[in-house]
Amino acid sequence: MLLKQCPKYYIREDTSQILSLICSPSCKVFFNHDPIKIIRARGQYMYSEKDEQYLDCINNVAHVGHSHPEVVSAGTKQMELLNTNSRFLHDNLVHYAQRLQATLPEKLSVCYFVNSGSEANDLALRLAWQHTGHKDIITLDNAYHGHVSSLIDISPYKFHQLGQTEQSQHVHVAPSPDIYRGKFREDHPDPATAYADEVRDIIEKAHAKGHKIAAFIAESLQSCGGQVIPPVGYFQKVAHHVRNVGGVFIADEVQVGFGRVGSHFWAFQLQGDDFVPDIVTMGKPIGNGHPMSCVVTTREVAESFMSSGMEYFNTFGGNPVSCAIGMAVLDVIEKEDLQGNALRVGKYLMELLEKLKEKHPLIGDTRGCGLFVGVDLVKDRLKRTPATAEAQDVIYRLKDQKILLSADGPHRNVLKFKPPMCFSREDADLAVGKIDHILTGTHSRSNSVSNSNTNTRTNKKQRT
Repeated sequence: MLLKQCPKYYIREDTSQILSLICSPSCKVFFNHDPIKIIRARGQYMYSEKDEQYLDCINNVAHVGHSHPEVVSAGTKQMELLNTNSRFLHDNLVHYAQRLQATLPEKLSVCYFVNSGSEANDLALRLAWQHTGHKDIITLDNAYHGHVSSLIDISPYKFHQLGQTEQSQHVHVAPSPDIYRGKFREDHPDPATAYADEVRDIIEKAHAKGHKIAAFIAESLQSCGGQVIPPVGYFQKVAHHVRNVGGVFIADEVQVGFGRVGSHFWAFQLQGDDFVPDIVTMGKPIGNGHPMSCVVTTREVAESFMSSGMEYFNTFGGNPVSCAIGMAVLDVIEKEDLQGNALRVGKYLMELLEKLKEKHPLIGDTRGCGLFVGVDLVKDRLKRTPATAEAQDVIYRLKDQKILLSADGPHRNVLKFKPPMCFSREDADLAVGKIDHILTGTHSRSNSVSNSNTNTRTNKKQRT
């Protein structure tokens, strides 16, 4: 028996075993070879059932810090007073929408509140289809936009795993604008134009087959794709090509919005003041772990959506509790200068990692903005051969050192920093110091194996 039923509760004997039996076997946990049971968290720290403290470098969900007292208090107070269907009038919805709009370019003025990043991106597609009257979507290679069916279709990060499953004829995949691993690299004179021209070519080929483009969708910075930072000017050029054929530009800020990049509140703003998407989606950090999200678009797109004649409502999206929590998150970001902290600590973290790169050949590239940072591990710097096994080894050894980090990208070789925004310089020192120690050990072990192989070959030659 895995579960012993008691009068009021169940006793756990083996949580991981139970999960595999009563939850879908497709659901995976972090460190599935040796998972951790977390029972509480605060700030940038998480605590196991053994009361071990772990530094959290993974959770971009707990944006302003785990269990932030102001966020918890806001949700509790509102829940004690009222939580109800969003189709009743409530001031929280209006106040929060105004606060959110104030962080965005003026053109983006209409909010649709929903419950998750996946729901936000699905609604964004509906808006694009209705507004343009077109069907086809252009997405980026290695992109991930959510888990519902419409989004699996536009998420190569997921549908590439399906093997021989046929890609939707209405979905077109453009190269990821990755200047380290992509088609056009850092030595190209104008990678922004080169990658944008790839999108233009896709549009022309689609039109030649009678297809019409409804939208281009991109994460403002690709996370699952390997912490990819698009070259400046790329979005402007892509938007020009897409809008020329009646399509719209959707910026997915679900992972990178709300000040994470440091220099700006939204990651799409890294492209420059002259770029404004037609639709922006957000989630994860918006509620600091509370299930809420939002789609913000232009008045023109919203009116097109309304003209379909189909009523849109969302039972829980924008409910009083969610909006109270959302406002508390914005308050904390401002009061604690977390955007400024992301800028300062992110810069310091990048400096530490650059020094580490000079020391360890296993590091091929470091890249990032604010507290969104990637470390690309390679077996060979010239060939840029992904060091997948080594990356997995690093994250498991870090876990043993009570630091939680993940590895992702198409080759699972990119170490990803996306911690809570209260992450400090001391935290950066600790994490990078541990990585330095692990990589030093990895290098020593590699040399030991290499020398052992050399000695073996020499001994064989002597015996012959």
